[in-house]
Amino acid sequence: MSRSNAFVAASSFLLPSPNRRTLAFVFVGAFLCVLSYLLGIYTNYRPSLPPQLAPVARNPEDCHPLLLPSPSSSDGPLRFLSRHAAANLIPLASVDQPSPPVPFCAANFTHYCPCQDPDRERRFITVDLVHRERHCPGPDDRPPRCRVPRPPGYRAPLPWPASRDRAWFANVPSTKLSEAKKDQNWVRVEGNWLVFPGGGTSFIKGVKWYVAEMAKQVPLRSGEIRTVLDIGCGVASFGGHLLDYDILTMSVAPRDIHEAQVQFALERGLPAMLGVLSIHRLPYPSRSFDMAHCARCLVPWSGHDGLYLLEIDRVLRPGGYWVLSGPPINWKNMYKGWARKHKDLEAEQKAIEDLAKQLCWKKVSEKGGIAVWRKPTNHLHCIKKSKILNSPPFCSGTDPDSAWNIMDMNAGFGGFAAALSKYPVWVMNVIPVDGKNNTLGIVYERGLIGTYMDWCEAFSTYPRTYDLLHANGIFGMYMDKCEIIDILLEMDRILRPEGAVIIRDHVDVIVKAKQAADRLRWQSKIVHSENGPFHPEKLLIVDNSIAVDRNLASRR
Repeated sequence: MSRSNAFVAASSFLLPSPNRRTLAFVFVGAFLCVLSYLLGIYTNYRPSLPPQLAPVARNPEDCHPLLLPSPSSSDGPLRFLSRHAAANLIPLASVDQPSPPVPFCAANFTHYCPCQDPDRERRFITVDLVHRERHCPGPDDRPPRCRVPRPPGYRAPLPWPASRDRAWFANVPSTKLSEAKKDQNWVRVEGNWLVFPGGGTSFIKGVKWYVAEMAKQVPLRSGEIRTVLDIGCGVASFGGHLLDYDILTMSVAPRDIHEAQVQFALERGLPAMLGVLSIHRLPYPSRSFDMAHCARCLVPWSGHDGLYLLEIDRVLRPGGYWVLSGPPINWKNMYKGWARKHKDLEAEQKAIEDLAKQLCWKKVSEKGGIAVWRKPTNHLHCIKKSKILNSPPFCSGTDPDSAWNIMDMNAGFGGFAAALSKYPVWVMNVIPVDGKNNTLGIVYERGLIGTYMDWCEAFSTYPRTYDLLHANGIFGMYMDKCEIIDILLEMDRILRPEGAVIIRDHVDVIVKAKQAADRLRWQSKIVHSENGPFHPEKLLIVDNSIAVDRNLASRR
């Protein structure tokens, strides 16, 4: 027998012999499978309407998402709603109704500063200016949710640099400072204008002359000094003039009897904040400023065992300068004009000189009523002398950068401000106290300015301060701590009426922010970030150049 015949015989022996019943089951199963397949094709091919639902009118958006134009190629706002036709058939009663618009506050809220409210400060003691400190209202003490109205006759501020010299009186309708400092030329009211001649209590011949005299003692032109802290800034004429030297100045003054001085500074377009040297640290990190300045700022520098000078030492960079003019400097020639006893002024200056030595500051010069000290670049040589000088001990176990809570609203490393440095703008870089990283020191290291902030509270500034607000990740950070509408209301308070806002966050957060922004009647739309349409991060762009107000309802 051949091998092939043997293999066939063996295979026939091993395979079972199918009977008719088995074959019938196989054929019936195959037939049912083919029939089901054909029936499925036929059913899916026939278009049909859902049973018991009447056809609806054709809507251009009622189509398959794949057939829609790409969102990235459209100029219209992004929509994150259902595109199914059945959504149009849901009864309106089952859909959440939009929240009502937020109303405007009463007329007396025009210049409202929640954390520096003159009415609230009466509750606090006046010792050491505690009442001038920042006191924010608590959850049970807050006014109703409302938008701060603009003053009657408000007009868009002048562009820089014209705004440094004049501003609209209607925007800050206050005459108290112009009357109190009339002979010192801080500010004058001329018709519809507030005019800033560049005067000051220590600027006898004007701020330009004052800075020129200072430049003979401090290297203002070399680029060594980039940032300055001006304590008791008045209307910030000093900081405004330093801009000609490419120096950024953080001007600080309290809301006191010199009504609206910081508000005047902000209206001029100058960096300024409400603040005071009192019982808390200033809201800036250690080693921030290249120079600190005080022109008759009425701070008791020799009091409290030199506590205020210690704070200046904290915020000054190694090698930084402290500049002091006014009492007691030049007391021999000025004590009669100050109506002070020369012995008292002499003792006060000696106390300041002794405190400066204890801090290892070196006195650079004293000329023309201006005294200058310099902080050492390191303290190694001071350690040996500290016992002899009775110096304050070096801090240990404490965070030198910690400060009280008080625009790039989440500045990171200051990249947004650095990108705008070629434009005639300044940026207040804000680091949230709730953030994981404290990067404000890096911001100052780059020659920029900024502060700390808890965005569940109000910022230490007047209404209508900023032309542009940039908020990167703020709402996602604070969603579990306070409500979006409250943060937006604070943004609305400090934003100029025709200002703009850029909010960057996760798409879910952005949608909620858009709903809240609509309640404020902001002109806003959602757009993709530079990461493209498939990235979860989106932008909410607000353009309020179209005025929506109870007084103004047309485009300027």
